[in-house]
Order: sequence, then structure tokens, then C-alpha cells
Amino acid sequence: MGKVYPSIDEKLRDFIEKQHVFFVATAPRSDSGLVNLSPKGLDSLRILDERTVVYADLVGSGIETAAHVQENGRIVLMFCAFAGPPKIVRLHGRGEVIPHVHADYPQLENHFPQLSGLRCFIRIDCHRISDSCGFGVPLFEYQGQRSQLTQWASQKSLQSLNDYIEQNNRESLDGLPGLSPDMTDGER
Repeated sequence: MGKVYPSIDEKLRDFIEKQHVFFVATAPRSDSGLVNLSPKGLDSLRILDERTVVYADLVGSGIETAAHVQENGRIVLMFCAFAGPPKIVRLHGRGEVIPHVHADYPQLENHFPQLSGLRCFIRIDCHRISDSCGFGVPLFEYQGQRSQLTQWASQKSLQSLNDYIEQNNRESLDGLPGLSPDMTDGER
């Protein structure tokens, strides 16, 4: 039986921090807009306090999460156990995009290892924290993180990454604003 929690307690924190992958879902306001669901890994999530989490959003082929969050703030993160006891944890909340030019960016950056291709942070104020059984989630053996994204990004110059963001992350699939060059100035 699932449970709703008032905050991220130590047991939930321990579970979340042990997961090698998590999933982020967002949607635009428009009924005709596309729902987005993205997997995340690479040691990119931190729990800041009992109701706030942040993850490092790395450069990619799309910008759906950031565009949706900028438009309406709605976001949910899901963690599920692929090893050990079955469990699913969902963090529903309001997200905020923290680009390089945001005053909080340097402080958040200190929580993470250096990640090549970092384009922004997504900070979430969690207003519903819940778990469920996870009995239907299959068991998988963790083999390691993939290195292609960070290797690709580490070989690019800052200008080359900014050009890529300009070409590929300027707007979402639905035409919502993504990241613009003035938001992404800084080192990656």
C-alpha cells in the first residue's frame, strides 16, 4: 500500500540516493502539447532539504523539461528500485530552471561533481512525496553509467556548446521557449 509523506525523511533519502537512474515527467499547459518523460543518471541529483531537490540538466537533443517548467512549473520525479526490495518513490512539485546567469547557480554547482555539458539546474519544491509498492518493476543488474554524453561535451569548446544549445535547445517540440544564449553564458 502506498503512503504519502510530509517530507523526505531519512529512509526516503537513503532510497533515492541509492538509485542509479530516475525519471522526470513534465507537460505543457496546452491540451495538444506533448507530455515529456526523460531518464536521468550520472550522479546528477541532490536532496537539498526535506522538501527540495535539484538535478543537473545536461545538454541534450531536446529542451522539453526546461521549457515546460518555465511555462507552468509542474514536474514529477520518479525513482524505482531495479534491485533489492520493490519500491517506487514519486516527488511531485513546482520546478524552477536555474541557468548559468541565475544568482543561485554557483551555490548549486558546489553540490555536484564537475559535469561536462551542464546547461542548467532544475530545482524542485516538492509538495507531494509518496511511495508505492513497485511489485511490477523488473529486476536489473547495474553495470555502470554511460560516458558518451560527458565525453562528447568535454571535447567541445564553450562556443561550440553554446552554438549547439542555440540550434537544438532554443525551443521545445511544441514551440515553447527553451534556453537562449543569454541564459547559458558560463563554463560547462
